Amino acid sequence: MSLPLEGVRILAVEQYGAGPFGTQHLADLGAEVIKIENPLEGGDVGRAVGPHFFEPGDSHFFQSFNRNKKSVTLNIKTAEGRAMFEALVATADVVFDNLRGDLPEKLGLTYAALAPINPAIVCCHLSAYGREGPRKAWPGYDYLMQAEAGYCALTGEPDAPPARFGISIIDMMTGTTAAMAMLAALVSARATGKGRDIDTSLFDVAIHNVNYLGTWFMNDGIVTERQPRGAHPSLTPSQMYRTKDGWLFIMCNKEKFWPILAQMIGRPEWAGDPRYANFKARLANRDALTRDLDAALAPRTTAEWLAHLAGKVPVAPVYDVAQALESDYVHGQGVIVEVPHPVRGTIKTLACPVRCPGEDLPRRPAPRLGAHNDEILGPLEAPAQRPRQPVLNAS
Repeated sequence: MSLPLEGVRILAVEQYGAGPFGTQHLADLGAEVIKIENPLEGGDVGRAVGPHFFEPGDSHFFQSFNRNKKSVTLNIKTAEGRAMFEALVATADVVFDNLRGDLPEKLGLTYAALAPINPAIVCCHLSAYGREGPRKAWPGYDYLMQAEAGYCALTGEPDAPPARFGISIIDMMTGTTAAMAMLAALVSARATGKGRDIDTSLFDVAIHNVNYLGTWFMNDGIVTERQPRGAHPSLTPSQMYRTKDGWLFIMCNKEKFWPILAQMIGRPEWAGDPRYANFKARLANRDALTRDLDAALAPRTTAEWLAHLAGKVPVAPVYDVAQALESDYVHGQGVIVEVPHPVRGTIKTLACPVRCPGEDLPRRPAPRLGAHNDEILGPLEAPAQRPRQPVLNAS
């Protein structure tokens, strides 16, 4: 058996988080992802994102986004670098970039610029605000999108300041969206022999993810606000509740779970209580239900309630990052894998979330800057012209 994307070559003019996260999905599934890195800029800026490093030019951050890729050093702004890049385009299926929206055209990374070299090339662009409109030249980052798209106003306790997600969720979802877009365009290109431009942006994905809350507002003017304890805006119980030693998240998002929960916590009468009998009643009496559930759950620890309820009612513990990654379930599912590393021997990383039964996905660390110059650029030029592999100082 072979990996699903074996034989697909992607040239990635990428940096930082969103773009590399998307192409890492494809590299994990067998695509040859070649990072085009400018040596004059130290390559991908993610190499220098601290504060934690394995070695100079190899941060923990960089390893988290660039597993299973290759790296070549090219300055595509120079005539020589451009010539080498175009020679690679002739061999590739996709050219991907996550640059500011006005740069792909300026740098000649669009389909119009590259189709004469390879008519089937897919040119995928991930930017902050898109390649059209008044913001195309704006730089932008995940947290800015969370702020403007309403996420911060929806996150946290009602009486606290607005809060962002604890992780860069827009970067990761936009990277994943870009990976989907590349594959969609590639299917078309292989069927027709003609490539195309295909775009996504942090802002578009952030707004798109507002989803049903946006539908509520656009059609009935309903403005969703923050709810206590991360509660669902309409379904109850669907939030955090106190236990003897911490918190338990309970989600009775189908009516069938409510009487099961009531029975299992020793309050079977609540299933028929008019205050709690259905979603509408429970929503109207949510504050009272929160107090009652806190009292009912108080005698046992979170672990005890999990052992009692799990698999019968949708529940989860509220963990910090260390607890999450040290859980028996995470280790039993193979979510953490080890990859070889030239300095550490091995390092741990989080596995690709796509599983291919019967196949082992590759486990190669993120590459050193220019590590694949000889392999990839060497055949394109005379040996005397081959660029040396530079040493990057993370400082």
